[in-house]
Amino acid sequence: MNTRKRVMQSLLIFVQIAALTLFCVPSYADTYPVSVEVSARAAVLMNADTGAVLFAKNPGEPRAIASTTKIMTTILTLEDGLRKGDMDKPFCIDDRAVGIEGTSMYLKRGDTVTKRALCYGMMLPSGNDAATAAAYAVGGSLENFVIMMNAKAKLIGMKDTIYANPHGLDDVRAGVSGQHSTAYDMAVLTRYALQNPQFRRICSSWEMSLYYGNPPYRRMLFNNNKMLRKYDGCIGVKTGFTDAALRCLVSAATRGGVTLIAVTLNDPDDWNDHTAMFNAGFAKAASRAVAVDERVSVAGVDGGYARVGLADELYLPFTDDEMKRVRVKVNAVPFVYVGYKRGDFAGTVQVFFDGKLMAKSNLA
Repeated sequence: MNTRKRVMQSLLIFVQIAALTLFCVPSYADTYPVSVEVSARAAVLMNADTGAVLFAKNPGEPRAIASTTKIMTTILTLEDGLRKGDMDKPFCIDDRAVGIEGTSMYLKRGDTVTKRALCYGMMLPSGNDAATAAAYAVGGSLENFVIMMNAKAKLIGMKDTIYANPHGLDDVRAGVSGQHSTAYDMAVLTRYALQNPQFRRICSSWEMSLYYGNPPYRRMLFNNNKMLRKYDGCIGVKTGFTDAALRCLVSAATRGGVTLIAVTLNDPDDWNDHTAMFNAGFAKAASRAVAVDERVSVAGVDGGYARVGLADELYLPFTDDEMKRVRVKVNAVPFVYVGYKRGDFAGTVQVFFDGKLMAKSNLA
């Protein structure tokens, strides 16, 4: 049996790899590896590590997205603050951010805040004032910030999304259907955002103590995302509701090294639907360990060989169907010298998913 076949037979089951694959938009399949019933008008369950869709219902249907809009506003604010090094630099908010209708972090005219505080204000209590203040701070104007939102959406592969404001309140200025996205696009956005450790930390926080105001004083912000306490392993992400969008929810959860993203738009039973989607997804997406046991000839020793394996453990967050798209390439050295001991370099192993390099390790 050749090396390739032996290695492929040694694949067992799982843990998380950094999401290094490209953000590509697949064609929507008629069937998916996960089967689950949901009440949502549109839904997607995505493997955050590979970008593969495990379950979908009307994934490309344009829908209003309410405050899940703030996922984009928050990641743009984080990236701007990290790039400029001013995440924690206090500044006075634009007066036009005060008095925005709906949910709020209760900003007042003349308040001093930081970009970090605004990110928590958007993601925890879903402050429309926080999103507006962030848009002015990052974009200089709402119009410029909306241009940034739409440009970012296109850049990361959100092909069916139009933004018209930073907070998600119903807005008909974007066209007949107003500001909108799709369940698939929102999963793509969330997959991108979760690669930012600070975004991940913010959206998974149940509460946060912050200082802002005029002068700044201590405030407590609380997250209205019940999934954080309802589902073991949940790491956020964002709730939303408007008259046009109805109930929207974007969630992510990690279990056994696999991270899944669930999106539902217009869903009267979103908490239960996300629980059902995650349970069905994790039952399919089990962590698959790559095990390699090779023989390498020892130079100068007739019939002698040394046993080599992976220097570092590799785990793949794949379903059975995704495993069919995995290829493993082993590049062992032609031989080792007498005195070789386990741990010495003996070659490399590369794991590819859909032709993209997902993981690699040395043989030793």
